Formats: sequence, structure tokens, C-alpha cells
Amino acid sequence: MKIGVVGLGYVGLPLAVAFCDAGHEVTGVDTDPRVVEALSAGHSHVEDVPDESLQAIGSSLRVTTRYADLAKVDAIIVAVPTPLTRNREPDLQPLIASGTALAGVLQQGQLVVLESTTYPGTTRDRFVPLLEESGLAAGRDFHAAFSPERIDPGRTDFTLRNTPKVVGGLTDECLRQAVSLYREVCDEIVEVSTPEAAELTKLLENVFRSVNIALVNELAILCDRMGIDIWEVTDAAATKPYGFMRFEPGPGMGGHCLPVDPFYLSWRAREFDMTAEFIELAGKVNQNMPYHCVAKIERVLNDAAKPVRGSRIAVIGVSYKAGVGDIRESPALKILGVLAGLGADVVYHDPHVPDLNELGLAAASYDDALDGADLAVIVTAHPEVDHDVIVDRAPLVLDLRGITRRGSADRSAVLL
Repeated sequence: MKIGVVGLGYVGLPLAVAFCDAGHEVTGVDTDPRVVEALSAGHSHVEDVPDESLQAIGSSLRVTTRYADLAKVDAIIVAVPTPLTRNREPDLQPLIASGTALAGVLQQGQLVVLESTTYPGTTRDRFVPLLEESGLAAGRDFHAAFSPERIDPGRTDFTLRNTPKVVGGLTDECLRQAVSLYREVCDEIVEVSTPEAAELTKLLENVFRSVNIALVNELAILCDRMGIDIWEVTDAAATKPYGFMRFEPGPGMGGHCLPVDPFYLSWRAREFDMTAEFIELAGKVNQNMPYHCVAKIERVLNDAAKPVRGSRIAVIGVSYKAGVGDIRESPALKILGVLAGLGADVVYHDPHVPDLNELGLAAASYDDALDGADLAVIVTAHPEVDHDVIVDRAPLVLDLRGITRRGSADRSAVLL
């Protein structure tokens, strides 16, 4: 098969490589010429796709900025960003631009699958009409489907191959075509009746996590006031063999999915005269966690008779999750920004993030970050960082991830 992939980010690039590994020819389209130039030279900007994997597929993957090159492929997968506006409403501009461009090259018999996370109805009501500007009719002249991405950056136990793939087609034939496509790279396909069901499936997955993380985060704030160890409570609750699923508190949610996707659903709910109060409250709680963490930092310093202004605060880990360098929506960025605004001398160490240009910061070495620090704050617990040494070396340590609870350090850190 000849396959086109639009959007060569953390979703699209692994997809393109997987289809190449399965023996197919892939044309990758990205509007960023820097991405195209780097990929053409065999250099990957996605951590889950090492340069060696990219170079191994050779000429099977051809990357370009030209949508016109998709006219000769059999199937096109669209994996463009779906962010939020400043007002926390869906921003479909990348998707609209992609659909408009595809309408100019769409051919009879082609399959177009949208993977970008979005609200129910987007594929049918927004994306397909753009494609039909080509003069072709969906379900008759070309096939359309939605299949939500399930990429978890940095994860190796569940990959594209062994993670079940949900697919919903505009028609039965659209579904059949999409299922046939994904069987090339996925072991299990989950067929649903409509694109809307597939779109909502993805949102339910992420809303579920958002709501439960918000619950335990709110309990963490309450436990802080009550003088109860939230980690001890979650450990004890997790011993129940049924009816409980463990979620852990933290400084807030990051990545593209959890801080963004629930707001797509709550926005859509308002169009049906319903306020998704549960979802919006969870978002509010999680968005406020970085501010709670800053307040905790202020109290830890205050207990040591130190002000925030002028104190050297070392933030350990700034990516949104352990083991990766992805900083999208990372709560560490908000924490660093607020601390800097309060006059703190902030420095950070993260082996995966060399610089934070938007904050004007560059990563310090492990030793340089701890030298002279009044307080070390563990925001993201990377596995290659020795957190016990941090507890022993820094005069004060605030652990927002609970990573030091079972450590071997002689001293103990203050927990979230």
C-alpha cells in the first residue's frame, strides 16, 4: 500500500515508521520545513522514534511539505494538533487547514482517517464537509473514518502494535477499509458503529483519568491541612482487591491529552444545553495544583525562616512525565514562572530537557543545580536521577511525587 500521514509529531511519525516497517511506502506531510529537513536527514525529533529506526526504513518514508504528493496514495491518516484557545475552547484551525488542503488533492477511492483527538461530531460535521469541497462525496467516492490515537510517550510495554485500535467509519464500507488499513500495524481492532462513538471513546478515556487525578489531588490539599499523609492513605486504600483503582497526587497534569481533551467534551456538551460540571470541576482542580505547590514551597521556606524572594530554588524534573522530554502543558513550567515572579532564583535540572526558551532557562547539571540551593523541589521523578542524594545534599527538599518515601536517604523530604 501507499500511505500518507499528515502531521509528523508524536502520533504521526511513529505511525509512519510502523507502516514502513510493515513493508509499505509512506509519504509524510508536515507544514514545518524544519521538521521535514531534519527527518529527510535521518534525524528524529520524537523520542519514541530513535534516529536508528528512522534511518533503517530508508527510502520507504518520504517527507515533504506538499499536500499534492498525497494524490497518489491509497490512504491518508491525519494526525494534526487539536489544542485549546486562550479561552479553553477547541482550536480546530490545524484540522481545518489540513482538511482544506486535502480537498485540493483528494482522489476517487482514497481512504481518509482522522486520528486527532476531538469532540464527537467533528469528523462528520466539520472534517468530511471540508473534504467534500473536492467535489467527491464521502461514503460514495471516498472513504472516511475516525480512529483515536492511543500513544503514551516513553511507554514500551504498550505500543501501536499491541494496543487495541478503536475504529469508527462513516459507512460500513468506510469501516471495512479503515480496519483493513490498521490490521497492517495493529494486532487488535475494536470496531464501533460510528465516528462519533470512536471520538467519544478517546475523550472518555482521558476524562476518566482527569476526574480521578483531580479527586486525589483535592484530597492531597485536604490532607495537607489536616496533617494526614496522603501517600499513606493511598497506599492503604490500594490494598483493597476490588472496587478501587489507584491514582496518585501530583503537581498537576501535563501532556497534550489530559489538560486539553476534557475541555473539548465540556465545550461540546454546552451545545446540547448541558453543563458538564464534573468534568469542568476536575479541570479546575488540576489547573490549580501548581499554585498549591507554590504555596507549599512558600511554607517550607517560611518554616526555615527564609523568604521566597532571593532564595535559590532547584526544580528537579520539568517534563510532564518521567522518562521523557515532553514539556507540553507541564505543571513545572507554571511553577517555575510563578516562583520567578515572586523573586526566587530558580534553576532546574532535567536530563531530558536541555532548555526552556520561553522562560529563558537552560538546564543545570545535577551538581550545579544543588550547589547553593536553599530548596530542591522534585516535580518530575526521572528514573535516572538519584533522588536520595538530593535529600541528603539539599538543606530542604519538597517532594511533589512521593518518590523519596521509600528511599535510603538519612533525612526525609517534605511531601506534597
